[in-house]
Amino acid sequence: MSDLKISYFPELENVKKAAATLKGVAALTPLLPSLNYSRKFEAKILLKREDLQQVRSYKIRGAFNKISSLSQNDRDKGIVCASAGNHAQGVAFACAKLKIKGTIFMPAPTPGQKTEQVKMFGEDYVTIILTGDTFDDAYKAAKTECDALGKIFVHPFDDEKIIEGQATVGLEIIEQAEEEIDYVFVPVGGGGLASGLSTIFHLLSPKTKVIGVEPEGAPSMSTSIFNKENTTLRLIEKFVDGAAVQRVGDRNFAICKEYLHKMVTVPEGKVCQTILDLYNKDAIVVEPAGALTLSVLDQFADEIKGKNIVCIVSGSNNDITRTAEIKERALLYQGLKHYFIIRFPQRAGALREFLNEILGPNDDITFFEYKKKTSREDGPAVVGIEIQDSASLEPLIARMKSRKFFGEYLNDKPDLFEFLI
Repeated sequence: MSDLKISYFPELENVKKAAATLKGVAALTPLLPSLNYSRKFEAKILLKREDLQQVRSYKIRGAFNKISSLSQNDRDKGIVCASAGNHAQGVAFACAKLKIKGTIFMPAPTPGQKTEQVKMFGEDYVTIILTGDTFDDAYKAAKTECDALGKIFVHPFDDEKIIEGQATVGLEIIEQAEEEIDYVFVPVGGGGLASGLSTIFHLLSPKTKVIGVEPEGAPSMSTSIFNKENTTLRLIEKFVDGAAVQRVGDRNFAICKEYLHKMVTVPEGKVCQTILDLYNKDAIVVEPAGALTLSVLDQFADEIKGKNIVCIVSGSNNDITRTAEIKERALLYQGLKHYFIIRFPQRAGALREFLNEILGPNDDITFFEYKKKTSREDGPAVVGIEIQDSASLEPLIARMKSRKFFGEYLNDKPDLFEFLI
C-alpha cells in the first residue's frame, strides 16, 4: 500500500485548457445512438465512439496533453512510458508530432497488431522494448530506465495531465448530448478515464450516475473501493489487456472512490460475446476493453429502462489473430461449448456408437485428442462439443453415462482444462 496522500481533483479550467491543447490533435468523436441496444433495453443508448480516434482509442488525449506540457529541458531528456498498447500509441503519436524521443515498454504478450501500430505512429522517434507478462512488469522496467537515465516518465493513468486530458471525453459528451444523461458507463483499467470523466460529471451534471466497469478477472478498482484503500491484486486475468492492471493509480483511486456512483465487473466471456455481436450486427470492431460498457448493460436492464444512457466505446485496437479465442470464450460463457474426457471402449465401432447414439442431431465435435492404450479396456480422449442450446447439456451427459462413455466434465475444472485444452 502506498503512503502517498492524494488531495488532487481535476479543476474544470484545467480540463478546458486540455481541450484547447487537443484541438486539431484528438478527434471530436461522435456520440451516436445504438439502434440494437436501444431496442434491446428499451432505453436511449448512445455510444461515445472513442474507437474512431486516429490512434483508435481515447488514450491520445491524456498522452498528448501530458507530453505537450513538458518543458524544453524535459523534452530534450526524452520520455519513457509503459503500456499494454493504447497508451503506447498515444505516446508514440505525440512523440512524432512534437519531435521528442521516446522509449516504450510493453508486456511481451502484447498483440502484434498493437506493437506495429506503435511503430507506425512513432516513426523514428520511438523505441519499443517488450518485457514481462503484464503491464505491471513493463511498468517496473520503464521506471528503472527512467531512474537510470534521468528521463521523464509518462504514466498511463496516475498523472494530473493525463487525467485532465482524458476528462475532455466528459466535456464532449455533455456538449453533444441533446438531453440530460441519466447514466454513463465507463471502462476502468488504471482509472485515468474514469477519474477524469467522473469529475466532469460531478461538476457539470451531478445527477448523472457514472458507473465504472472492470473485467471480472482484474477487479483492481472494485477491490480497492471495497477495501477503502488502494490494493494491489496478486494475480489477474490478462485477456482484457487494455483494462487489466494489478493496481490502479493512487490519484485515480482517490477520485473514483468519491465520484463514481458504482463499480461493477463483467465476465471475460460476456465481453467476447459483445465483441462478436458488435461486429456481426453493427459492423463495429472493438477491442476487449472497448466492449466492457456494453457488456454490463444486462446487469442494469431494469434500472436503465426508459433512460438516457451513454456507453464509452474506448478503443478498437483488436488483433484479428485473437478471433478464434474470442469466439471460444463467448461459446463457453453462453454454455454452448463443452469439453469432456470421454472413455472410449477399445473395440471396433465405439466411435461410431458415440457419434450415432450419444451426440444430438445438432451437436458438433470441435476438438478431439485420443491415445490408445492397449493394456486397458478403454482409452481416454479429450473431446470438445459445441451444442446449439445450453439445455442440451444435461441430456448429453446422461447419454454418455448410460452407455459408460463419461469420464470427466472439464469446463468446471479450470486447472485441468487449461492443462489439457
